[in-house]
Amino acid sequence: MLVAMYYTVSWQEQTQFHLLKRGGASMGWRSKVQHGMQIDIDVPIEADDGTVLRADVYRPIDDAAHPVILSSGPYAKLLHYQDGSPHQWGRMSEEHPETVQGTSNTYQSWEVVDPEKWVPDGYAVVRVDSRGSGRSPGHLDLLSPRETQDLSDCIEWAAAQPWCNGKVGLNGISYYGMNQWQVAELRPPHLAAMCVWEGASDLYRDMFWHGGIHCRFGDVWFHGRVIPRQHGVGSRGARSRLTGDWVAGPETLPNEVLEASRSDFPGDALAHPLLDAYWDARVPDLSKIEVPFLSAGNWGGAGLHLRGNVEGFVRSASRDKWLEIHGRQHWTHFFTDYGVALQKRFFGHFLKGEDTGWDTQPRVQLQIRHPGERFVERHEDEWPLARTGWTRFYLQPDGLGLSTTPSEATAERSYDGLGDGLTFLTAPLAEETEITGPAAAKLLVSSATSDADIFCVLRVFRPDLREVTFHGANEPHAPVAQGWLRASHRKLDPDLSQPYRPFHTHDEHQPLTPGEVYELDVEIWPTSIVVPAGYRIGLSVRGCDYLWSGAEPTSLPATGQGATAGAAFTGVGPFRHSSGTDRPPNVFGGKVTLHWRPDCQPYLLLPVIPPV
Repeated sequence: MLVAMYYTVSWQEQTQFHLLKRGGASMGWRSKVQHGMQIDIDVPIEADDGTVLRADVYRPIDDAAHPVILSSGPYAKLLHYQDGSPHQWGRMSEEHPETVQGTSNTYQSWEVVDPEKWVPDGYAVVRVDSRGSGRSPGHLDLLSPRETQDLSDCIEWAAAQPWCNGKVGLNGISYYGMNQWQVAELRPPHLAAMCVWEGASDLYRDMFWHGGIHCRFGDVWFHGRVIPRQHGVGSRGARSRLTGDWVAGPETLPNEVLEASRSDFPGDALAHPLLDAYWDARVPDLSKIEVPFLSAGNWGGAGLHLRGNVEGFVRSASRDKWLEIHGRQHWTHFFTDYGVALQKRFFGHFLKGEDTGWDTQPRVQLQIRHPGERFVERHEDEWPLARTGWTRFYLQPDGLGLSTTPSEATAERSYDGLGDGLTFLTAPLAEETEITGPAAAKLLVSSATSDADIFCVLRVFRPDLREVTFHGANEPHAPVAQGWLRASHRKLDPDLSQPYRPFHTHDEHQPLTPGEVYELDVEIWPTSIVVPAGYRIGLSVRGCDYLWSGAEPTSLPATGQGATAGAAFTGVGPFRHSSGTDRPPNVFGGKVTLHWRPDCQPYLLLPVIPPV
């Protein structure tokens, strides 16, 4: 009965190519024509080591050669968006109905393009289940050198098909963007362009170890999003509404076999707290990237992606590169008319040679953020903006103020090393003030123990001191910006560091001597906010994650986006730094003291943009 419900169309079996046989099961590939497309399901792609990966291909019904839009990842290509992420689908379709208009939505899948919106424009869309996931067998080892080589092989396979014009573009959100930075370092010959939509470029700094502090998101994501789609889950998982097949099949393997067939991605990350050979193999050298690309970030992406989107743009060697930063949810603008039009202009230029106007596209396109979730588009020529007025707001020990005038005092203020810390506020602003760009904090810190974790939260308050929060990529009540630093990771890279963007090496622990004062440079992730006159800017220096003042964790929903991401809504979404093994109280729970000296006053460095 279940098969009859889902498997309502017949498919032509294709056996003239590879036929995969495992455990007595055989899996060829199948074709049909539907919704004006030639659709091929489970097409085999042989990697360089002989492993056969599986891909779905959607292409025009003709004999012409077309450019390819390709994606590869672990989320099961045959799992419909609505089935795998019902909360996000509901929010997106209700709040942004354009995302589900002009298409039957039959082929919508999480974080990749809808073929019905691309094939009519003359593109072939290729979706690959990465090794060990979905319909592709093999050992699951996320974002590893093996997986990166597989993606390169898939690019070259697609380029060699008779229906491809030899040009392959990569496009997708999150995971489908992160692996683009990795494969671009390999420079596959037929990778012609890529669009990294909210995709981190540095697994260590952007995802697992924020400023050297372990983030628990990876563990929650791996167990909630990846393991249920591992190849071999089979009948214990979901069926495809398109074919009726198990999305993580076709076979159903014992749990002990599945465990032996995957690497423990979050466990491995936790076992490598310093940048070492493990991370060297997974963090790409951005200076080796030369392919044309569009890097699209989200102002609300603190905790994942935003930093990587910006660093990829700034540090890559590509001559043809563009940066776009927007707001709203992580999974929204990729599918809106705004996002799709931007992507098609970019790929039309580089994959099809069309006159899309991209040759005059400014290098930077920003959706400047205002309170109330209002965004105003503005074009710029560079990042950070050349006209930035880098402004120091000095922390004031008396009254906990922020002022452009240093106090010149000698003072100390202490807080619990795992506690809420101290918040410093400016006076009400005399005029509207725009802050757009990276930020940083210079602090003088001592600890009663051998280490300290510093959480810096950039905030904005109304005249009545109610905080202004924003809908972050994965959190509905996010602050303006955040930054983190473990004091023992304070060592800076002198070649990559800038006053506005400290760059830490994370290659050695430098424990603190209790009571001794250390100078710390804290990176605060990029942001944009136009602060109205009469409002205040705040900086909280804490010993734990930011907590939205309206959060009541015990009464927050147990289902929905927060639960899907593994956390209730408290201000940081799923990006929490609460690991007991990483932050034992005997090391991080002692008193932390901020210091002021006449020759060195702590400050917050903000990118103030003068009115045009």
